Amino acid sequence: MRADRLVAALLLLQRRGRVTAAELATELEVSVATARRDLEAMSAAGIPVYPQPGRGGGWALVGGARTDLSGLSATEAEALFLLVGPAAAVSGDAKAALRKLLRALPRTFRADAEAAADATMVDPTPWGERDRSRPGMVDRLQAAVIHRRRVRLTYTNGVRETTDRTVDPWGLVDKDDTWYLVAGTERGRRTFRVDRIGDAEETGEPAERPDDFTLAAAWREVVGDVEERRSRTWATVLVEERYLAVLCDRFGRHCHPDGTHADGRARVRLAAPTPLDVARHLAGWGALVEVLEPVAVQSELARIGAELAGRYAAAAAR
Repeated sequence: MRADRLVAALLLLQRRGRVTAAELATELEVSVATARRDLEAMSAAGIPVYPQPGRGGGWALVGGARTDLSGLSATEAEALFLLVGPAAAVSGDAKAALRKLLRALPRTFRADAEAAADATMVDPTPWGERDRSRPGMVDRLQAAVIHRRRVRLTYTNGVRETTDRTVDPWGLVDKDDTWYLVAGTERGRRTFRVDRIGDAEETGEPAERPDDFTLAAAWREVVGDVEERRSRTWATVLVEERYLAVLCDRFGRHCHPDGTHADGRARVRLAAPTPLDVARHLAGWGALVEVLEPVAVQSELARIGAELAGRYAAAAAR
């Protein structure tokens, strides 16, 4: 169950005392089946919410009593404030929300939760670089996601073709300071780089989103597809054991140690989109790395070496 729906459902229960799945579905703009699953999930999680059968029934808090806003334990409250605290330092809305949530916690939790909020600061700017700011387009798209409104995009793809598209915005992802919009289209789910969106305008039409959609699951599939494309060419190389960690750091998840060669060097499997991409990564290693296969990567390394030798041979001779 999503956290925003959990809080909204609890507030609605506390305000009305009892709600039906249909009423909750209307309030949260989800299907009745999703609302019923949310209520069952809350009950299974230990929140004192139970169904009341019969005419005039529904779901209610036990005895009509109020419950903590989120049903958080002490450690869960600390974890939440550790996460939200850094955002409150740069966002007035986040700071106000944090204050309200703090007041909603049991009194015995508040001191540790408040300390947790101030325990961490996030500075996303590397040394020597300018401060990074979130693109304004992200805020516009985020509002469309929250309000579930269809959006008309002007988008330029990787080969610089610009088109107009109407999409159902489902969520935004910040991956290493590059933002992506996950959206539904006539051809199914698609992912758009936000920095390639020239313009975005809400159409006023309601956006459709699958009831079982979760941004985390969708993004795992996107990452899997991208990483598969990024690892279409595999090479087997040899490197001295002392350099293995450095090599794997350069190739990340596309570096797989594969035992030890007869001469004592580490045997490693590496991947990149093309033979040229593998060769470019390895060219700077010189003779520290030996490529056993494939021939395509060996040929690219030979070509790169010949180009460098031809350009700098005369200067080296002088």
